[in-house]
Amino acid sequence: KIWYTIALGLLLPFSYAHTDFFTSIGHMTDLINTEKDLVVSLKDYIKAEESKLEQIKKWAEKLDQLTDTATKDPEGFLGHPVNAFKLMKRLNTEWGELESLVLKDMSDGFISNMTIQRQFFPNDEDQTGAAKALLRLQDTYNLDTDTLSRGNLPGVKHKSFLTAEDCFELGKIAYTEADYYHTELWMEQALKQLDEGEVSSADKVYILDYLSYAVYQQGDLGKAMTLTKRLLELDPEHQRANGNMKYFEYIMAKEKEANKSSTDSEDQMEKETEVKKKDYLPERRKYEMLCRGEGLKMTPRRQKRLFCRYYDGNRNPRYILGPVKQEDEWDKPRIVRFLDIISDEEIETVKELAKPRLSRATVHDPETGKLTTAHYRVSK
Repeated sequence: KIWYTIALGLLLPFSYAHTDFFTSIGHMTDLINTEKDLVVSLKDYIKAEESKLEQIKKWAEKLDQLTDTATKDPEGFLGHPVNAFKLMKRLNTEWGELESLVLKDMSDGFISNMTIQRQFFPNDEDQTGAAKALLRLQDTYNLDTDTLSRGNLPGVKHKSFLTAEDCFELGKIAYTEADYYHTELWMEQALKQLDEGEVSSADKVYILDYLSYAVYQQGDLGKAMTLTKRLLELDPEHQRANGNMKYFEYIMAKEKEANKSSTDSEDQMEKETEVKKKDYLPERRKYEMLCRGEGLKMTPRRQKRLFCRYYDGNRNPRYILGPVKQEDEWDKPRIVRFLDIISDEEIETVKELAKPRLSRATVHDPETGKLTTAHYRVSK
């Protein structure tokens, strides 16, 4: 299996090792198979280690009984010439063999497979891209963080949930993009799940550190101070939090002197909207409405004009004996869906042929006039 994997790795083009996995479901399906292969390899390694430990265990149990008998009456035990011979044999030969068994590394096969497959792994850019896709999905369908975290999405087949650590990672990725709106949402979700008793490696101190700063960046000084106070309750010696607290108190005092209020809910909502819609394309609102099914609705009168039919291509000889199913989807502009054109097997063949040719969609850079990738267009 190892040599087969090595050969396969040599045959595949090296340029295919990384190809923006996060932009294509087709390429991500390859990662599923890669991970499955690694799991099989890992199980083989576990079996080999268990077999090795079982041999060592049997050896130890046998010698435990033998040495226990021998030490009770050494002279009597060695008075039997067979026992004397076997003692020499064990110490001269068998203990050396046991040493070799203990030192034998059973992980070679798994490590070799891991090394080969690693070149096809996604990288940091893919992880960030997948996180951004999740945030876009959240905005497009107006989903709250708890719904996404619990995996309560309509129409999904395989429900999955996000741990507090996952939520923390999403918040950190948003933070590195200076997206403080989503940083706040996901850090709060991570904190909520920890407060509910979830066992996680995520640290509340780190979460509160990111969260308080994200909230401050959005102009809610009062909430930022409350979060910082909670952080200091957990870690009174936190240097940055102590510094921030003094700064927040200074700013708050200055605002009070100037008779300014930073707690006006309407102003805060406007600030949050501005943060959320930073770099917001004009067409995106209509696009998101269509995704949510909030676009133009088909009236009953127009609906009656839509039909299903068998289509023969205007008496085309190829379709007279085997007409295809045709269904009206929309009237103006006319949109028609053709059904059962090719089989599932043919669809899979087309997908496999197309997959190596997929490339990231590009846009024209207005400054250079050249084609370049853009964060808002990641399809293939």
